[in-house]
Amino acid sequence: MAASHPSSLVSDHNSSDSGLQIHLHPLVLLTVSDLITRHTLRQRKGPIVGALLGQHNGRDMTLEHAFECQVIDGDQGHVLLHQDWFQTRLMQYKDVHKEPALELVGWFTATPSTGPEIQHVPIHQQIIQNYNETAVLLAFHPSEALAEAGKGGKLPLTIYESIYESTRGNGKSRRNGTDADQSMDVDGQEAPLDLKFRELTYSIETGEAEMIGVDFVARGGGNATNVDTSTKQKGKGQASQAPVTEGDSKVANSQQEAKAMNDASLLSPEDEELITSLTARANAVKMLHTRIQVLKAYLTHLPPSYLTSAAEANGKTTTEPTTSSQVETNHVILRSIQALINRLPILIPADGTTFNHESLAEKSDVALVSLLGGITKSTKEMREMGKKFDIVNSARQRKRGGSRYGQAYAEMDDLAEEQMAPMG
Repeated sequence: MAASHPSSLVSDHNSSDSGLQIHLHPLVLLTVSDLITRHTLRQRKGPIVGALLGQHNGRDMTLEHAFECQVIDGDQGHVLLHQDWFQTRLMQYKDVHKEPALELVGWFTATPSTGPEIQHVPIHQQIIQNYNETAVLLAFHPSEALAEAGKGGKLPLTIYESIYESTRGNGKSRRNGTDADQSMDVDGQEAPLDLKFRELTYSIETGEAEMIGVDFVARGGGNATNVDTSTKQKGKGQASQAPVTEGDSKVANSQQEAKAMNDASLLSPEDEELITSLTARANAVKMLHTRIQVLKAYLTHLPPSYLTSAAEANGKTTTEPTTSSQVETNHVILRSIQALINRLPILIPADGTTFNHESLAEKSDVALVSLLGGITKSTKEMREMGKKFDIVNSARQRKRGGSRYGQAYAEMDDLAEEQMAPMG
């Protein structure tokens, strides 16, 4: 795979030259990913553009909220923000987020991994001219997102700030440099300046409310279902005129049964939490296995002198030549690996028998508490069943007793009439 070259709009200045500190919040990442996902699944046309809200105090900038923006085609064919719509929506967000007060600090879009392109410049110029001259650009890279899926690498995004650089020579930027000799031509006229983007370093910052929201979203992913949109339900006016055979009816019945089973197999909140926990542990084990394989491969390709013991090394008098498959020796990495190996015995208990006994005792306690809970639940259910049985039995006794008492009273009346007949 060929290496990608940086875009011509990306500045050559180092990111450390800028003192701007970016603090990125997870809510922005969720909003951007949701917008890109919906844009892709719905097969929308046009660019993905959104605004970033946050706080800007000196050289510290926070990116806390984001929302989608409506775009229009400009006079020269460039894509621009819908001015009236954007102004109204921005004021609405500012009215909602008054404490702490948030302002427009930048915008986001999807770009190649090489950086911003020429079609992104008009929107950025519109923002820095009308709203915030220090606005930043959050560029999301879909190609890197697909390549890094499941690898646990860095986030597929880059944050840029805009600077103006001279088109001649290696002059410094207007914002961050004051080298007048390099930014002046021979005739004493100032060289033209072009808009460039310089990459910034950022850190992830999370608030308590965001942690709750992110945890809820992560748990909800365990019950996500894949909706097949390739087949649509036919309406009454589009009913098929083909005769329905016995095989078709069997297939339809089997599909209905499968759909009913899927509907009945929806996960409960407890199952979602369990699946999320197990998935996180499985990913951690996979990541650990991958890192161990990397260390193993690195140690395997070391020179032979590093792979032999001290006794074997003393017995050898010749040194084998280094082959192309061997890697360059890095003593810093080797010391880190040795320190990791030295820490392993700390994780293993010294007294294995006592540790196993304590683990078994804790396991027994957990099983006992679970058993007591089951017994308590069963006892409660039995009491409820006894109460219901008593109610039903009492109703039956009253019904039977009423008929019995009426017959006894009738027999007593007949007997009294028989006894009073001779007297009359």
